[in-house]
Amino acid sequence: MSNQALDKAFEEAVERVNAHTDPFPADTLLKLYAYYKKATNDYGRPRSKKPIINAFKTNALFQVKDVSEDDAKQAYIDLVNQYFLYRK
Repeated sequence: MSNQALDKAFEEAVERVNAHTDPFPADTLLKLYAYYKKATNDYGRPRSKKPIINAFKTNALFQVKDVSEDDAKQAYIDLVNQYFLYRK
Protein backbone atom coordinates (compact mmCIF):
# COMPACT_ATOMS: atom_id res chain seq x y z
CA MET A 1 0.00 0.00 0.00
CA SER A 2 1.38 3.41 -0.91
CA ASN A 3 1.97 6.02 1.78
CA GLN A 4 -0.95 8.11 0.47
CA ALA A 5 -3.30 5.14 0.49
CA LEU A 6 -2.13 4.13 3.97
CA ASP A 7 -2.63 7.66 5.30
CA LYS A 8 -6.12 7.83 3.77
CA ALA A 9 -7.11 4.42 5.16
CA PHE A 10 -5.73 5.43 8.58
CA GLU A 11 -7.72 8.68 8.59
CA GLU A 12 -10.88 6.78 7.62
CA ALA A 13 -10.29 4.27 10.43
CA VAL A 14 -9.80 7.12 12.93
CA GLU A 15 -13.03 8.75 11.75
CA ARG A 16 -14.83 5.43 12.10
CA VAL A 17 -13.64 5.04 15.68
CA ASN A 18 -14.52 8.63 16.56
CA ALA A 19 -18.02 8.24 15.11
CA HIS A 20 -18.70 5.03 17.05
CA THR A 21 -20.92 5.74 20.05
CA ASP A 22 -20.85 2.40 21.90
CA PRO A 23 -18.01 1.78 24.34
CA PHE A 24 -15.05 -0.26 23.15
CA PRO A 25 -13.65 -3.12 25.23
CA ALA A 26 -10.79 -1.85 27.40
CA ASP A 27 -8.13 -4.01 25.71
CA THR A 28 -9.18 -2.81 22.26
CA LEU A 29 -9.25 0.80 23.42
CA LEU A 30 -5.72 0.54 24.82
CA LYS A 31 -4.41 -0.98 21.58
CA LEU A 32 -6.12 1.72 19.54
CA TYR A 33 -4.62 4.36 21.84
CA ALA A 34 -1.09 2.95 21.52
CA TYR A 35 -1.22 2.47 17.75
CA TYR A 36 -2.70 5.94 17.25
CA LYS A 37 -0.05 7.60 19.40
CA LYS A 38 2.73 5.71 17.61
CA ALA A 39 1.26 6.35 14.15
CA THR A 40 0.92 10.09 14.78
CA ASN A 41 4.20 10.43 16.66
CA ASP A 42 2.35 11.93 19.63
CA TYR A 43 4.16 11.01 22.81
CA GLY A 44 2.56 13.44 25.21
CA ARG A 45 1.94 12.14 28.70
CA PRO A 46 -1.35 10.34 29.31
CA ARG A 47 -3.80 12.85 30.76
CA SER A 48 -6.23 10.80 32.78
CA LYS A 49 -6.99 11.93 36.31
CA LYS A 50 -6.70 8.32 37.46
CA PRO A 51 -3.13 7.06 37.88
CA ILE A 52 -4.12 3.46 37.09
CA ILE A 53 -5.43 4.49 33.65
CA ASN A 54 -2.22 6.41 32.97
CA ALA A 55 -0.26 3.29 33.92
CA PHE A 56 -2.24 1.13 31.48
CA LYS A 57 -1.77 3.70 28.71
CA THR A 58 1.96 3.93 29.40
CA ASN A 59 2.22 0.15 29.31
CA ALA A 60 0.34 0.03 26.00
CA LEU A 61 2.79 2.56 24.54
CA PHE A 62 5.72 0.56 25.84
CA GLN A 63 4.40 -2.54 24.05
CA VAL A 64 4.51 -0.79 20.65
CA LYS A 65 7.86 0.94 21.13
CA ASP A 66 9.54 -1.05 18.33
CA VAL A 67 6.69 -0.60 15.83
CA SER A 68 7.25 1.84 12.96
CA GLU A 69 4.77 4.63 12.23
CA ASP A 70 3.54 2.92 9.07
CA ASP A 71 3.20 -0.43 10.81
CA ALA A 72 1.27 1.27 13.62
CA LYS A 73 -1.09 2.83 11.06
CA GLN A 74 -1.65 -0.56 9.44
CA ALA A 75 -2.16 -2.25 12.82
CA TYR A 76 -4.70 0.44 13.77
CA ILE A 77 -6.57 -0.06 10.49
CA ASP A 78 -6.54 -3.85 10.91
CA LEU A 79 -7.76 -3.62 14.50
CA VAL A 80 -10.61 -1.28 13.55
CA ASN A 81 -11.66 -3.49 10.64
CA GLN A 82 -11.53 -6.60 12.79
CA TYR A 83 -13.49 -4.96 15.61
CA PHE A 84 -16.32 -3.78 13.36
CA LEU A 85 -16.40 -7.09 11.49
CA TYR A 86 -16.84 -9.21 14.62
CA ARG A 87 -18.63 -6.91 17.06
CA LYS A 88 -22.17 -8.12 16.34
